[in-house]
Amino acid sequence: MLSVDTSPTDSADQHWHTADASSVREQLEATTPLSAEDAAARFTVYGPNRLPEGRSSGPLARLGRQLRNFLIYILLAAVAITGALGHWVDAGVIMAVVVIQTLVGFVQEGKAEQALSAIRHMLAPKARVVRADGQHNVDAADLVPGDTVLLEPGDRVPADIRLEKCHNLKIEEAILTGESEAVEKSPDPVEKESALGDQTGMAFSGTMVSTGTGRGVVVRTGAETEIGRISGLLARTTTLKTPLLEQMDRFARLLSIIVVVAGVAIFAGGMVFSGLPFRELFMAVVGLTVAAIPEGLPAILTITLAIGVRQMARRQAVVRRMPVIESLGAVSVICSDKTGTLTRNEMMVTTAVLGQRRLDVTGEGYELEGMIRQDNQSAEVTKALEELARAAALCNDAHLDFRSSPPRIQGDPMEAALKVFAHKASFDIDTSVREWPRQDEIPFDTQTRFMATLNHDHHGHGVVYVKGAPERILDMCEAELTANGATTALDRARWDQVIADMASEGLRVLALARKPVPRGTTDLAVEDLDTGVELLGLVGLLDPPRQEAIRSISDCHAAGIRVKMITGDHALTAGAIARKLGLRNSERVLTGKELDDLSTEALQQLATEVDVFARTSPEHKLRLVEALQAQHGVVAMTGDGVNDAPALKRADVGIAMGVKGSEAAREASSVVLLDDNFASIAAAVREGHTVYTNLKKGIAFMLPINGGESISLITALLLGLALPISALQILWVNMVSSVVLAMTLAFEPPEPDVMKQPPRPREQSLLQGFLVWRVFFVSLLFLVGIFAAWFWAMHHHGDQSVARTLAVNTLVAMEVFYLFAVRYLDTPSMTLRGVLGTPVVLGAVAAVVALQLLFTYLPWFHSTFETSALSLEMLMFASLAGVVVLVILEIETRVRRRLKECRLN
Repeated sequence: MLSVDTSPTDSADQHWHTADASSVREQLEATTPLSAEDAAARFTVYGPNRLPEGRSSGPLARLGRQLRNFLIYILLAAVAITGALGHWVDAGVIMAVVVIQTLVGFVQEGKAEQALSAIRHMLAPKARVVRADGQHNVDAADLVPGDTVLLEPGDRVPADIRLEKCHNLKIEEAILTGESEAVEKSPDPVEKESALGDQTGMAFSGTMVSTGTGRGVVVRTGAETEIGRISGLLARTTTLKTPLLEQMDRFARLLSIIVVVAGVAIFAGGMVFSGLPFRELFMAVVGLTVAAIPEGLPAILTITLAIGVRQMARRQAVVRRMPVIESLGAVSVICSDKTGTLTRNEMMVTTAVLGQRRLDVTGEGYELEGMIRQDNQSAEVTKALEELARAAALCNDAHLDFRSSPPRIQGDPMEAALKVFAHKASFDIDTSVREWPRQDEIPFDTQTRFMATLNHDHHGHGVVYVKGAPERILDMCEAELTANGATTALDRARWDQVIADMASEGLRVLALARKPVPRGTTDLAVEDLDTGVELLGLVGLLDPPRQEAIRSISDCHAAGIRVKMITGDHALTAGAIARKLGLRNSERVLTGKELDDLSTEALQQLATEVDVFARTSPEHKLRLVEALQAQHGVVAMTGDGVNDAPALKRADVGIAMGVKGSEAAREASSVVLLDDNFASIAAAVREGHTVYTNLKKGIAFMLPINGGESISLITALLLGLALPISALQILWVNMVSSVVLAMTLAFEPPEPDVMKQPPRPREQSLLQGFLVWRVFFVSLLFLVGIFAAWFWAMHHHGDQSVARTLAVNTLVAMEVFYLFAVRYLDTPSMTLRGVLGTPVVLGAVAAVVALQLLFTYLPWFHSTFETSALSLEMLMFASLAGVVVLVILEIETRVRRRLKECRLN
């Protein structure tokens, strides 16, 4: 029975991979298969073999988070103010903006915490267990430490298991380690410091058995397993606010303080200087507050981001958290997983060595397109190459289905790569299989480290083809094949050096050989290969980089974005892939073991210098992301495995692969690439730059309108004049014409040099430098235009209603012409392209003109907004004011450009 002092924590803290299987059984008090009673007793201690349910936010909590936003507070204040004024229609319109803004965030966040559920679904539902009374198929949730589990091809490992028997057992661990190859398992213990991918005596929960069989004892279940540890890490990982939300929060706080302080100051100044009655002055200050609040800004923000989301969907990217689309424009570092992201997660023969020739193999993954080259020219198909291709095709159990795209494989990925290599060597695989049928075979075994097949043609000729570990095959060989098909003595020293050189390039090296056999040979034994084996050559396999990833990395470097590769694969392989990808600092590779020895400060320093990290665990990836963020970097993390999920969640932009990626990675991310194409990231960054630029244009358009309105009211109050525009008329301008015109800026195409702009700092304010000057300058122009219209109308007509109507129309006309100027902040706008605009711009201008005509001439608007009909002369005045604004801004742009050129020269 289980000792009472054994606990789940004890099991989790053990380094089971360092002990042999028998001592593990002794520690678990399970030297023989458990009885039903023992299993039940352990179940009460350890609990079910499943991950704990994560605490998900309820609807009310999620709704509350959406309302904790300063812009929402400003809008709610506007609702209260307009309600106090008795204008319930306008209060309802503003409230609708609040509701829409809140609902969008509410729905988006509803899916954000599903990553834990996705990981739980990866646990095996059933397990084959050996108990005291025999074998049973039990629910994986019923497994306990000490249980004996059997593994077969296709099984998902149900718990963390210490293996005690393995027969050609290989397990795919990419979801935990990022390794593209299935890992060969062995019952032998390994060192305590071994990385997860090197713990060959362990089978981890959630991984998949590729080939062979195994038997082992359960050592960890539920939350104590490796996948359970990642689940806990994911639950503890917090998601940072996007740079945009941080900036908008800062902007809203600052604006709120300015509005409140200005309102109090103006009220006090008005009491002293204006001579207005208290109630009238109070309502005027309320109107000033309405004028100062950019009610349409949240709507413009939402619309701009929504347009960006739609554009990204056209580029095969689904954005799950809307503000993240803008964060892509601020990304300064992209941390990418290797397997399946930068590479295809498809093994491929990239190099072949036979005789004195080294050949390069082109193509991508399992696709048949590609060729064999020597010295950048098509290689001659010699007898030696033909025989190497025959060995690769016949000593092979894989099957490829080329009817699907990408090709579907059955069997070992390396064997599939060998068949593709044979095809590229112009070898007819199907015909050869028919002409040289297999008579016998020696399956691959971790003890012998090779596979051999006995093949005969229909004329009685027989040959044994062998493939396996190069050192083992060389030990068996006495001769090697020359280019013309003859044999010569084996030069072992030269081949050992070739193997070392290929391994240093990160290649997985296999040797292929043959042994001719007498007619009538029908049986094959290991002893038959002790003599007479002839080396055909070596092949080097690699999970190749995506060609589009190479181009995208170059684009990112041009945009000032550093690309870093973080992988669980071996250091040599990681370095080789980094060099092929064109990463900047590909010579230095930092391993997970080295990361463990670094302090937080030292890691922050090295994280910015080193671009390749190998043998990393989920904790390492998370530490690296946090270290880069501590250096004020805006970090995008790409990945597809369960091991990537915590770092994906922590990153400013988590980007998951949608096709080959795990559900856990997709749910932890904020962006999912539907085509698993790293190139889509460069397009996403381009879209992020465009969204931010358009958002700046929207702010540069909206704020001068509020500034002009506010300054005009302040001027009127301090000088004791009647307000040139009423509070209700200000709401009309802010919520109707301003929003309709500003929406067009969300559809603006990217600037020509958008990808040449460096990433902006996280702390950079939305309002700085030129934008502050433009807002101030245009606000003054609007102030002059409003008062010019007011005084001109009062001078000619003496009617306050007519004067206010003309002031509103003049303000809207100036908005329309300013729209054409703000579309090109740094370049002249009075060009044919600028004047013609886009269909969206022209449509919005037409809509605003129509709305203003209703506002000016419809009786209902006269009674609601206290407006009056205007003459044609007055409308011409308003239009002329707009033209003057555009001309002045065009002159200002040209002067500013000339001064900038003079400074540069």
